[in-house]
Amino acid sequence: MTDLALDDVNKQIIEHLQRDGRMSYAALAKIIGLSEAAVRQRVQRLLDGGMMQIVAVTDPLMLGFARQAMVGVRVTGNLRPVAEALAQIPEVDYVVYCAGGYDLLVELVCTDDEHLLSLLNDSIRAVPGVTSTETFMYLKLAKQTYAWGTR
Repeated sequence: MTDLALDDVNKQIIEHLQRDGRMSYAALAKIIGLSEAAVRQRVQRLLDGGMMQIVAVTDPLMLGFARQAMVGVRVTGNLRPVAEALAQIPEVDYVVYCAGGYDLLVELVCTDDEHLLSLLNDSIRAVPGVTSTETFMYLKLAKQTYAWGTR
């Protein structure tokens, strides 16, 4: 990630795009008070610098994926190589280092129970350093938002 200044203008851009990722550069420019070209350039720097991504947020359970789960993972030794290996699994949508009962939290999106079993048994538990897992099945998504703003 590059050294990006999170000035007031960049914060405004991020906050507006968190609420509506499809907002046009022209609309952003009008709200923020910059030219469309300046907004486009700032957005591109934020994207290139890794400070933000613009994505479509979906509910996997509504898109035909029958199983979504959070897996608590306990690890022996260095967490980093285990987290990196888990992050390479295509069905993993995020990996979080944490404190408490688990060393890592891993969210999975699966087509069915057999797919989940295969991921747990053949992919996650097969990673060197993983000592145990606990799976928390999602029943229904009640809230998912990414519009928390900036500080």
